Amino acid sequence: MVRSRKVTVSTDVHGHTAGWAEAEPAVPVAPDPSAAAFFDVDNTMMQGASIYWFARGLAARKYFTTADLARFAWQQARFRLLATEHAGDMSQAKEAALAFIEGWRVDEIERLAEEIFDELMAPRIWAGTRRLAQRHLDAGERVWLVSAAPVEIGRVIATRLGLTGAIGTVAEVVDGAYTGRLVGDLMHGPAKAEAVTQLAAVEGLDLSRCAAYSDSANDLPMLSTVGRAVAINPDGTLLRQARDRGWEVRDFRTGRRAVKIAVPSTAAAGLLAGAVSAGMALHRRRRAGV
Repeated sequence: MVRSRKVTVSTDVHGHTAGWAEAEPAVPVAPDPSAAAFFDVDNTMMQGASIYWFARGLAARKYFTTADLARFAWQQARFRLLATEHAGDMSQAKEAALAFIEGWRVDEIERLAEEIFDELMAPRIWAGTRRLAQRHLDAGERVWLVSAAPVEIGRVIATRLGLTGAIGTVAEVVDGAYTGRLVGDLMHGPAKAEAVTQLAAVEGLDLSRCAAYSDSANDLPMLSTVGRAVAINPDGTLLRQARDRGWEVRDFRTGRRAVKIAVPSTAAAGLLAGAVSAGMALHRRRRAGV
């Protein structure tokens, strides 16, 4: 890897550009095979939740109506409430998590994710978090996204940002189409820490030399797995934990804007996951002429 040349602009006393000057030559940076960085996506790398913006993109493409959105959002909210009350048994949650994409082609989901990223997600990438990721890349380290969203969405985001790759919730695929069942667990909470640990073993990473970034206390297991944890736009619980543990805190939100962003990243994200289910079911019916 080669570090890009640093270029400065000289100006006169009136602030007019006087010319360009190279401050330093390109400096080769040797990749560090034992160090890496892991970034949560929702509210860490991106304002709001990726599944929320994905659903918004589907709505713009008439994949579902307002009535479908409201009806399936209520069903999703009810399911989430029941799942919370019976948190000890996740089997039902696992079975229902990606049932909405049964029968859909992988390439179709990836195409939609690419279009919707460019339209709705790219403008909502936190510039500050993106710079942090770039610093790791410039240091010769690899960078992965780690998200509860379907891995296909994570891969699109990682590719668009020039990152190494993504870890996400994996759906079973047979003959290029989704079966509606999960492979393994939802990429949430302890599952993220387990996935990072497994990836480290495969890639030869030294977790004590790795860093992790997240906004949520749900990711404390992942943050505690690495040598350097950073709280980005943290929720209240994570902020307290970060202060107690001496972790670095970065907050790129400002005032009322932060409050507005918090809505789609929490309740709406879960509700619109149900809307995605509604939309795709409706779209399948329309394609079938039902």
